[in-house]
Amino acid sequence: MAISMSPSEARQLGIATLSLGNWRNHHLEPRLQAAANAGYKWIDLFDECWSAYLQEHGLSGDQLWEATPQNLQIARKLGDFVKSLGMRIACTQPLRQIEGIKDPVERQETLNLVAKRFPFMRAFDTDLVFMCANIRTDPGVTSDLKIVARDLAELGDMAAAYAKADGGQMLRVGYEGLSWATRNTWSSSWEAVRFANRPNVGLILDTFNILAVEFADPYNKEGHGRIYSTLEESLQILTDSLTSLALTVPGDRIFFFQCGDAELMNPATFSPLSDPKIPSLLPWSRGHRLFPLEQARGSYMPVELVTAAVLATGYRGPISLEVFNNSLNGSGNEIPVSHATRGIQGLKNLVQLAETIPAFWKNPDDAREAIDLVKKRLQNHTRHRL
Repeated sequence: MAISMSPSEARQLGIATLSLGNWRNHHLEPRLQAAANAGYKWIDLFDECWSAYLQEHGLSGDQLWEATPQNLQIARKLGDFVKSLGMRIACTQPLRQIEGIKDPVERQETLNLVAKRFPFMRAFDTDLVFMCANIRTDPGVTSDLKIVARDLAELGDMAAAYAKADGGQMLRVGYEGLSWATRNTWSSSWEAVRFANRPNVGLILDTFNILAVEFADPYNKEGHGRIYSTLEESLQILTDSLTSLALTVPGDRIFFFQCGDAELMNPATFSPLSDPKIPSLLPWSRGHRLFPLEQARGSYMPVELVTAAVLATGYRGPISLEVFNNSLNGSGNEIPVSHATRGIQGLKNLVQLAETIPAFWKNPDDAREAIDLVKKRLQNHTRHRL
């Protein structure tokens, strides 16, 4: 059964396993039970969580994509457990540092790492794996569009060949632009997907990664986190970009949509790490994301604008949470339950709000009205915090 959803199933909600508690302190099955109890229908399986699950069953977590009979048996067990809870595994992730590798031998070895997941995707009963845009900047990689698109196309062909050989449903490869990668915008990621020109290669969108580039800056000296001098200008630039997304990206080429808000930081006390090898946005991303619209906890992102634009494309797939926060590192049974509950309430609030946003991609009057509404929400929140 393909993950693509019919209109009657639209707006089903999902959550990443790492957004239910850290794998070091929380076994996977209780986290999944908490997600099911909260009402989620889709699970985004993170590598670290799958690795820990193998270790729970006495297998090596370092060999998580080796298609041994034992590993595949546990993968089927996990897939069946998720389905017994009334949910589905939507995807596995993340693949990192895959595309743009220059050395032919290293390139082929890296592409083969993607193919090693295909048997597990069958065992999990999922059709989607996705990769983050490469963050390497050394001379061994390139962000050249032709080369990146060629690599994505070849991955699509490898997935299609596997599906043809075993007679199963088509396997799909998603591509996401990380906010600290070379291809860090939705448009540059879409460009690579479009040039790859494979029906089973599509775009992954994430509200946090979009807004961390096109709206926010946790180290802004003004303290408000915005790139531009006024909130009005920030929202105008953002809606211009999102208008292009809504009007140019077909909804069926978006393979997955993730949501996450973020905490407004105080640059007087929050500064980049001194290690130049660590991207400046990484500490914010890994420790201070929030569930959508959690204003009482400091969230301030205009996530409703991104969500409205994605829905305007005709996207019908899951709306899922990918939130990293230091609060997930705690121990105790309440961590998965509280985060599952907070998360689904945030998603419901987000979808409801996004569906009321004026269609800013259609005309200037609607754009002005949408900007005014979001501006008022964010300013009221800022005044309340002060």
